[in-house]
Amino acid sequence: LKACCQPAAALPAELLFEAKALILENHQCHGVRLEDGSEIRSKATIITTGTFMNGVMHVGLEQTPGGRVGDKATQGISDQLAAYGFQVHRLKTGTPARLIKESIDWSKTVPQYGDEKIFPFSLRSGPQLPLPQAACFLSRTTAETHEIIRKNLDKSPMYCGMIEGVGPRYCPSIEDKVVRFSQRDSHQTFLEPEGLDTNLIYLQGISTSLPVDVQDQFLKTIPGLENVKVARYGYAVEYDFIEPTQIWHRLETRPFENLFLAGQINGTSGYEEAAAQGFLAGINAGNKILGQEEFVLGRDQAYMGVLVDDLVTKGTIEPYRMFTSRAEHRLVLREDNTLDRLEHAAQQLGLLSQTEATHLSNLKFRRQQLLEKLQTTKVFPTASTQEKLQKLGTPVLQKSISFEELLRRGELTSLDMIELDFDMDLDPLVHEPVEIEVKYAGYIKKQHEFIQQTKRFEELYLDQNLEYRLIRGLSNEEVEKLSRIRPRTLGQAQRISGVNPSAIQAIMVHLKGRQTLKEYQPHERTIRSTEVPLET
Repeated sequence: LKACCQPAAALPAELLFEAKALILENHQCHGVRLEDGSEIRSKATIITTGTFMNGVMHVGLEQTPGGRVGDKATQGISDQLAAYGFQVHRLKTGTPARLIKESIDWSKTVPQYGDEKIFPFSLRSGPQLPLPQAACFLSRTTAETHEIIRKNLDKSPMYCGMIEGVGPRYCPSIEDKVVRFSQRDSHQTFLEPEGLDTNLIYLQGISTSLPVDVQDQFLKTIPGLENVKVARYGYAVEYDFIEPTQIWHRLETRPFENLFLAGQINGTSGYEEAAAQGFLAGINAGNKILGQEEFVLGRDQAYMGVLVDDLVTKGTIEPYRMFTSRAEHRLVLREDNTLDRLEHAAQQLGLLSQTEATHLSNLKFRRQQLLEKLQTTKVFPTASTQEKLQKLGTPVLQKSISFEELLRRGELTSLDMIELDFDMDLDPLVHEPVEIEVKYAGYIKKQHEFIQQTKRFEELYLDQNLEYRLIRGLSNEEVEKLSRIRPRTLGQAQRISGVNPSAIQAIMVHLKGRQTLKEYQPHERTIRSTEVPLET
């Protein structure tokens, strides 16, 4: 951790101090205490420790404190949190060797080029990327590679008990791949340039913590790497994380106010998951200081909502990675309908300039205009039309239908409508989302109906002081989990592992007996009781 009031790059090294402890008083966090004993007081503190809390790097049987090569570990903070009652566990991650570009025989690899047609995530990016795209190159491990790895498993810290933390299941080390998929004699690897102005090559898919001499041996058995030179060898990192059921959806810790956790400290893998949490934690820390509502995304609004809800509700025993398969509403979490889902939130957070807001509003208007035109414009079974349909490889018409009905045919695209003299908006940001909406309308409608059904439970908020042990019909396990996680809503309670449908019914009966619902007051951070019949 670097704790300073200016960007680190703007300060001389002698003015940078490590944060050694948090200032925790009366169930609130008031800032950080530095290694020289001085304090930086703050109204909100966000910890984004990555792999550095009590981090240990493993290369073979050698252990070195640190969270990354060249950077020392953060000592003290996780121990302090554990002393204050936080559940602290260990996870493990790994990284592959970095290779010298000039030492690779590229003729033995297969070039892998990027997409010719680019679809940027942000509408701010425009149709062209600002930097040239660099190719990656494919190679594969061999039977000889695997044999060397098998013979040296006794030198792997993972297989001799030196690493306690659980690694990412979906990004295993090469040792794991060789052991778990022993029937395979080859695994692919992509040689990826680390940048346009560097000669370092990232060996994707070959993360390892085997000793340096063993890495040298097996790397040279991969086609193209027979004479490879290594700039930095692979290693594993073991680090502390905080059990994420101890945070609220706003990423503020439950035991201490004004303390927010984001990234791998919450048990996730890095990169996108960490960036999403940093974004949410920053918003909510700022909102807390300003006395504004917490910013929480629903599971039907964004994958960020799924990510946070899974962490807070279920916790994790391995580095959590966000997959589409984790989202029950993934049919509506599409990139083409981002405007419908999140434009209001972007405006609410002040992320859009007036020009951008106008542009997005215009896009939505044009999409709606095109959809209405497809619904109201008819195509008739004239001789000319039938001939054109046959050329497009689709059945002729038996009667007049709307262009919307015609576009539902799987073999036709929105641009095919132009052949039938339909005035199509040629902007792909307009016609492609509309085409998806038309073709999958039935499925999307069913998904929205399901969302509305589940929202009934999501809108029933639970008192955070509810005594679950007093509710008849709950098992000891259910009482323990509900009391520990303190779900915000019945919907969240329903998603807790080990909480059965009968428990949800028991909670509803209990609330109905009290004839009260709970009205959520986000800005007050509390649940206020109102005497409202449950049926209402």
